[in-house]
Amino acid sequence: MSLKFLLDTNVVSELSRQKPDPKAEKKILANFAVSALSSPTLEELAYGVARLQVSPKQDMLSMWLEGIASRFPILSYDENAALWLGRERARLNAKGITAPRTDGEIAAIAISNGLTLVTRNTTDFKWFKGLKVENWFGG
Repeated sequence: MSLKFLLDTNVVSELSRQKPDPKAEKKILANFAVSALSSPTLEELAYGVARLQVSPKQDMLSMWLEGIASRFPILSYDENAALWLGRERARLNAKGITAPRTDGEIAAIAISNGLTLVTRNTTDFKWFKGLKVENWFGG
């Protein structure tokens, strides 16, 4: 089965919550086999866990993160993604729009792999040309 979705950081992190958004959790589990994470998302998750004070919660989230990283395919920011993002940033800059770096890399990975980006923050990605975006949250 081929991949269809790239899960943004705010989507996959929902699975670490005690009470995840029911709609998002259901969609993530239903599409688990056709979903991937990006290397920038993995970095954001690792950064978030590492910033926590040493505690049982940090230990639990570290174990959760290792589990997530081993269960989802992790797609890297590669040459195709870099070329797309460089051109896209120039296009946006000409319109007076500054593309956020990490979100840009995530968008580029989705585009270069032909995936739909799943995020709660759809407005963060609205400027990227050709990017398919879905919000799986209940609202």
